[in-house]
Amino acid sequence: MDILVVGSGGREHALIKKLKESPSCGRIICAPGNGGIAAEAETADVKATDIQGMVALAKEKKVGLAVIAPDDPLVLGMADAMEEEGIPAFGPSRLAARLEGSKLFAKNLMKEHGIPTANFVSFDRSSEAAAYIRKNKKYPIVVKADGLALGKGVLICQDEQQALDAVASIMEEKRFGRSGDKIVVEEYLTGPEVSVLCLTDGKTIKPMVSSMDHKRAYNDDAGPNTGGMGTIAPNPYYTEEIAETCMQRIFLPTIRAMQELGCPFKGCLYFGLMLTEKGPYVIEYNCRFGDPETQVVLPLLEGDLVELMMACRNGTLDQVPMSIKPGAAACVVMASGGYPGKYATGLPITGLDAAGGCNGVSVVHAGTRLDRGKFYTAGGRVLGIVATGNSLQDALLTAYAATTQIQFPGRHFRQDIGRKAVRAK
Repeated sequence: MDILVVGSGGREHALIKKLKESPSCGRIICAPGNGGIAAEAETADVKATDIQGMVALAKEKKVGLAVIAPDDPLVLGMADAMEEEGIPAFGPSRLAARLEGSKLFAKNLMKEHGIPTANFVSFDRSSEAAAYIRKNKKYPIVVKADGLALGKGVLICQDEQQALDAVASIMEEKRFGRSGDKIVVEEYLTGPEVSVLCLTDGKTIKPMVSSMDHKRAYNDDAGPNTGGMGTIAPNPYYTEEIAETCMQRIFLPTIRAMQELGCPFKGCLYFGLMLTEKGPYVIEYNCRFGDPETQVVLPLLEGDLVELMMACRNGTLDQVPMSIKPGAAACVVMASGGYPGKYATGLPITGLDAAGGCNGVSVVHAGTRLDRGKFYTAGGRVLGIVATGNSLQDALLTAYAATTQIQFPGRHFRQDIGRKAVRAK
């Protein structure tokens, strides 16, 4: 079948690479795509949030499956719009996507169903939030914009003034637009973080391999938060015992809760977890594949991704085989100089063929442009250098060796991806 993939980043490129392994995969059309994707698939100039335009494209191309990868179009209801036109869609409905689209919805669901998460209060008036903070004596605390905020709507505040500034920034100055009309203020949890991406058809849930993201821009978790500077899988802190606890106390209760609400979650449900001294807690839900977690999770997925996605949509996931391959995977993100602040684009990239030719390496494009056979930078996160190996150390050595082949002006990347994980093992 011909497949439409919605999105333009490294996650989408990783998805396309995995989809192409399926015997049932025909043409792939990606909208809007990027330079690296354009070298492997047909691209179309339609914005990821243009629901009418994307549905029209899917109908024009007569696709048998629409894979909606980013959060924004899912929260806006793109999966519903596709299904209404008879186009099978992979991704949750608008109502189910509220798990990511509204932090308050997610927190209330967890509270009601006994799913472990940080204690919280919510506000829709900045004056009431400020009054609460002035009474609070325990720091740090976390202030979150209720809606989507490009992954930047979570502020960790070390003292009262930082917390008051966060409230003013989100609710009064509208730093994240309407996403900050409401906020959640919650206790600060500590412990190793784990990302677990699960496929689900609303009844059955199948976790993929655990992973560890690296959000800070620089080595030793210094610098500002980014969209993710690298990932490794599996996460050594996520033991079989913890996995079973998560299945019984978090994963299955979440799926059942969404069923009870009449909006079963079908697609990829991402659990952001904190392994506290009291056990695993949910930090956040995402209603889609993570980026850059997808880049390391999919190479370790044993199964036909097209078949699995259709099973999620059709409610037959329990009938489709899926397992995790042995070994490990690592992804090192190569970013533009200045990222996550201001950065230049349009800079030439060299060495891609040499890096991609390394054994066990896959070069995933996140922010590139293809022009007359040559690649140029076109975003903050430019490339993800993905490698697999028998061990995490092998995968990391291979990925970092491949980065030496690739050059573009101002490039920067963390040198310590996976270091904590290797020590933990």
